[in-house]
Amino acid sequence: MAYNDLRDWIKQLEKAGELKRITAEVDPILEMAEIADRAAKLGRGTAKAGGPALLFENVKGYPKARVLMNQFGSERRMKLALETDSLDDIAGRIRELLHPVSPTSLFDKLKMLPKLAEIGGFFPKLISARDAPCKEVIHRGDDVNLFDLPILKTWPQDGGRFITLPCVITRDPKSGKRNVGMYRMQVYDGKTTGMHWQRQKVAAEHMRDRLRATTPNLASGVDLMALTAGGTATAASLETLNATTLTKIRNDRMEVAVAIGTDPATTFSAIVPAPPEVEEYLIAGFLRQKPVELVKAETVDLEVPAHAEYILEGYVQLGELRTEGPFGDHTGFYTMQDDYPVFHVTAITHRKQPIYAATIVGKPPMEDAWMGKAVERIFLPLMQMTMPEIVDVNLPAEGVFHNLMIVSIRKSYAGHARKVMNGIWAMGQAMFTKCIIVVDEDCDVQDVAEVVLRTTNNIDPERDIQFTLGPVDSLDHASRLPNYGSKMGIDATRKWAAEGFTREWPGMLAMEPEVKMRVDVLWKKLGIE
Repeated sequence: MAYNDLRDWIKQLEKAGELKRITAEVDPILEMAEIADRAAKLGRGTAKAGGPALLFENVKGYPKARVLMNQFGSERRMKLALETDSLDDIAGRIRELLHPVSPTSLFDKLKMLPKLAEIGGFFPKLISARDAPCKEVIHRGDDVNLFDLPILKTWPQDGGRFITLPCVITRDPKSGKRNVGMYRMQVYDGKTTGMHWQRQKVAAEHMRDRLRATTPNLASGVDLMALTAGGTATAASLETLNATTLTKIRNDRMEVAVAIGTDPATTFSAIVPAPPEVEEYLIAGFLRQKPVELVKAETVDLEVPAHAEYILEGYVQLGELRTEGPFGDHTGFYTMQDDYPVFHVTAITHRKQPIYAATIVGKPPMEDAWMGKAVERIFLPLMQMTMPEIVDVNLPAEGVFHNLMIVSIRKSYAGHARKVMNGIWAMGQAMFTKCIIVVDEDCDVQDVAEVVLRTTNNIDPERDIQFTLGPVDSLDHASRLPNYGSKMGIDATRKWAAEGFTREWPGMLAMEPEVKMRVDVLWKKLGIE
């Protein structure tokens, strides 16, 4: 059965022996982060890697607060969160949806009806406010104070406290579809935060669409990117606007809501690379096999998770930016300051005795490494739908997801590896991948030692390394310009004559299967440990 809410999930964590209650007083300023960092790195390289989930029950300065961290911080907990014995099983369910077997008879058609009905049951369900736990306590106007929440500061040089595990809800101004994304939020004061909408993210595009609708001729003279996310050209862009246009922008708002502390599938859905036309609420319903219950917000026209611990409601003022950062990020380095939109909070609703959910990012492995691995396994079928020659992919935690992707393919023609590289760079958020290594299908991409052996042996560097220019992640501090730089692809497949390789390609070492079988029997008698 799906977890109803965060509290239901915590009960399951404790039942499974995966939760540690912290009763000693701990400061949300740096101390919690240090404890969570150490826990995340326990058992590194072993089957028990990841340490326990942590429930802080004695939060310094917040006598009534509790804070949950590291809830997704191991392979076992990631499976528990999504209620599966194997992440690949979820991928299998997605494959069935993408490639249904065509019915050949009336009986086959009848067998498909339950599956179609099941999919229809995943759509979110709207409930009344009186049945929504997230509305047990409501604060509006002068009662709104973000510092009533035990928001963490995670690294010494951070620009302040950051909300690190929010589900940020916006609505596409063109289609009306909702988006749930996860963007860090720096707390400026009791009523405002930053909104780290990197320019290639869906919420930033929603804001640009709102700008286009407000001022149809804006695009001809203004850098829309600079006006919405991570823009260093903001001042110059604003100077090109006349007073009327500037007033229009400054008087228009985009409504936003933020859920903190949802059931695990809903939180996880906020990070998945979903197609824009598919709502994350539907993905959460698919993952949990039960619809997400929503409720109307109090001060904005958005639907929010009814069982969340906290809901923040408010708006982003078009054209208003403020310096955000620095922030200790999942790259292991600080993300430097830049200008981002400002979120103004108009209401905070929450459950009685709410539990604040947070995470810390930093040098891997961290909690987000396990979340990223789940994304890799579950959404492999979507990559294979576009490029069926892909056998498997690996996003090593040390490559912080967007710095390194290892791909195995069924090679069918000359230049096939390069076709796959360019296909990945053209695929949604995979455009940020800094390094792609392509190997043959008989190479286990999850075995990094095997990948290194193949790569270093199979390449002629000048011939097999390809460079290209394009968009890079906003967190990339090494690129020549913010958000723009170079990427590298390595063709580590066997080379063919059709690719200009005329020498003989040697076979890899492998013992004869019959010999291995005989030694398997003998090995038990040898006493070799």
